[in-house]
Amino acid sequence: MPPYSPGITGILTTLLLLSGCAAKPEAGGLAGAWRSQIQFSDGAFAAMKDLEFMYVFNAGGTLTESSNYDGAPPVPPAYGVWRPVGPGQYEAKYLFYITKPPARLEDMTGGAGWLPAGHGVFTERIRLAEDEKSFQSTITYEAFDQAGKPVPGGGAATGRGVRIGF
Repeated sequence: MPPYSPGITGILTTLLLLSGCAAKPEAGGLAGAWRSQIQFSDGAFAAMKDLEFMYVFNAGGTLTESSNYDGAPPVPPAYGVWRPVGPGQYEAKYLFYITKPPARLEDMTGGAGWLPAGHGVFTERIRLAEDEKSFQSTITYEAFDQAGKPVPGGGAATGRGVRIGF
């Protein structure tokens, strides 16, 4: 049996893959880093008049969100997913953990700190501007206790975001 010969097509395909010239994900759209001003009209976050979110929408459909209030009370960033739902329109869903303050000062100094109290879910509908440098959004927030049951404090908000760039 003669040795295998990939032919010109096989050689060109191999060279393209090795050189990094193969197809890459589309540029543009929502993927990238963003800063958004958020205003809730009701719920637990309505009193915050200077709430901001920072997002990273990854090309693979995941996202990370952090706010200027992540330290009050201390909570980790939110993690989630996003997807296109129409031309220039996207939907994002991201979750974060809610914490509760220690019952007594001794609990904090004894190492207990801020313990888990449930989780929150943000669902955001985003309309990207034609130049892809800004967006408008609507957000719903739902709060859940440790057992996953809904608790009061949810609400609705609007957002205005700008792309972070050079």
